[in-house]
Amino acid sequence: MNELLRKIDDLQKIINSKRPLNETEKKELKDYFAIGLTYSSNALEGNSLTISETKVVLEDGLTVGGKPLKDILEAVGHKKAYDFMYSLTKEKNISEENIKQLHKLFYQGIDENNAGVYRQQRVFISGSEYSVAPHDEIEPLMEEMLVELNERRRIIHPVVFAAELHQKFVYIHPFVDGNGRVARLLMNMALLQDGYPIVVIPPICRSEYISALEKGHKSPNVFMQFIMERVMEAQRDYIRLIG
Repeated sequence: MNELLRKIDDLQKIINSKRPLNETEKKELKDYFAIGLTYSSNALEGNSLTISETKVVLEDGLTVGGKPLKDILEAVGHKKAYDFMYSLTKEKNISEENIKQLHKLFYQGIDENNAGVYRQQRVFISGSEYSVAPHDEIEPLMEEMLVELNERRRIIHPVVFAAELHQKFVYIHPFVDGNGRVARLLMNMALLQDGYPIVVIPPICRSEYISALEKGHKSPNVFMQFIMERVMEAQRDYIRLIG
């Protein structure tokens, strides 16, 4: 783990040496990752849009023939949540208000009544041996998680913090749907706030990703290592893009 963090720190030094970027470069990178993250995060959850179709929906405002309306709405909603995430990159605090707003922006076109609202029902995660939080415990568990993590943020590595935030949030599973996408937005919000590039988990890694989350219940380092490897890949991509 420490060796991976050293490699991450070395790559981050290279990234920092190429900064600051000009405003045009910043906008182009933001737009580039908007497509990649929206496509990949939705595809991990079964959305049928390709990356090219996602680009058409987000940049041209067009629907795609033969695709479910829900898939289109997920792309549009994710982009709204992505833009909100980006607006918080100068902060160094994760709040419940931020989390609920991320979910509301993503989900309001799909189910307005449950958008940005903690669930009031039981949910079951197919393929998992572990239960998520009972609905009547969500609010105190979310408060406890954020107090603990915002305190730990001061003393742990930024990548460790981002991974823990993702992992703990998913295990609570506070919303009826969209938890995975909000978790990945939260992770990237934390990374951006500390100067790291956006991490995209490609759909080809879906099985490995789900397995790491499942094993992480007993061995948190399994998921931590998975995220560290994705961060290094993101850093290398970022260096190629700006190189």
